[in-house]
Formats: sequence, C-alpha cells, structure tokens
Amino acid sequence: MKKILCSISILSILIDQFIKIYVKTHFIPGSGIYIFSFFWIFFVENPGMAYGYYLLPGYSGKLYLSILRLIFIIIILSFIIIFYKKYKYNKYSNYLIFPLVLICSGSIGNFFDSALYGLLFNTGTIYNHTIHKWVSYSEISNFNNFICFNQKGGYASFMNGCVVDMFYLPIIDTYIPYNIPIIGGYKIKFFQFIFNFADILITLGIILLFFFKNKIKKIKFF
Repeated sequence: MKKILCSISILSILIDQFIKIYVKTHFIPGSGIYIFSFFWIFFVENPGMAYGYYLLPGYSGKLYLSILRLIFIIIILSFIIIFYKKYKYNKYSNYLIFPLVLICSGSIGNFFDSALYGLLFNTGTIYNHTIHKWVSYSEISNFNNFICFNQKGGYASFMNGCVVDMFYLPIIDTYIPYNIPIIGGYKIKFFQFIFNFADILITLGIILLFFFKNKIKKIKFF
C-alpha cells in the first residue's frame, strides 16, 4: 500500500506541474481556450491564497504564505508517516491516509509554484510598490537564462513566485431579464473562481475526509 500511495502522490504532483508549466509557457495571462460553454482553460496567476485572498499585502505576505504552506506540508507529511507506521494494519487506516495524501500532494504542487517559479521563469506577476498592487504581464513566459548557466535571475526571488491557475467553470453566466422586479438586469456568474489541478486534489481530499468520517471514527488511535 505504501508504494501505491507514493506512486499516486508523485504522479499527482507531476501531472499538476506538467499542466502548469505547459500553460505558463504557452498562454499569456488573461488568455485561454474555449472547451465547452461551462469549461475554459483560462490562464491567471495567483499571488495569494485560494480564491484570491491575501495573507498580507506585497511580497511580505507572499513570503509568509509560502512559509505557512511549507509548515503545513511538513505537518501533514509527518502525520502520514507516523500514522502509517503505527496503524498500517488497521483496516480503516487507509480511509484517513488516502485523503491526506491527496491534500499533501496538492499542497506540494502549489508550494512548488510559490517557491520555485519566480526563479525558473523570466516573467510573472510582480508586486508594484508604487501603486501597491500586483501587476501582470503580456507575454508568454520562458524558462529564464539561469537554466542555461547565465546568471540572470527570474522574475521573483525564492518563495515569492505566483501560483498558476487555469481551470475556469462558468457553469452559469447570464443576465437576469430587466422585466423581473428588483433583481432584473443583474449578472449571475457561477462558478467564477479559477483553480488548478493541485486545488482539485486538496478539495477532493477534504471531501473524502467528510465522506469517510464514519470509517475514520472506527480507528482506535489510543
């Protein structure tokens, strides 16, 4: 089982990074392709947390967020290792370990973006201290020249890269007719958030924890 869980985790991280690198090196931020009316590949970079929230403004907030992501990964990994060694013969243990592996894999995927993408790529979303806003760019990114042993750096320092998001699901995107009282003329858009494969892994892991909660309760921890 340990090999299976490790394989799932490694494969998940590789898929996540492959998608992100492909999108970043083939799309301009704010551009995308139409797949279905309710599904787009739409490239944006997120310097904050999920759904665009910020821990603190600027690079200090970005750095603290990256550190918190790293601490969270270490805690989850430590728990998985300790729990697996102690309860691997418990028939209910996998109901807890598998969702945690998904959550940890997704967290590692997003941490890679934050920690390394600023160093690996020549362009990215940066913080403008004059206007106090994150500023995007209008070109396709490439791996920076440092990869070719040129000392030129990337678009940001270690731990200050932005997370690449690309999945957009505007399941509902319409206007309410003007002849409807009070709410007429307003636009309804659901689901407007843009996310990535790592976010899917984290969300799936959390859902499975709730789905398997009755099984997990049967584990005798002490």
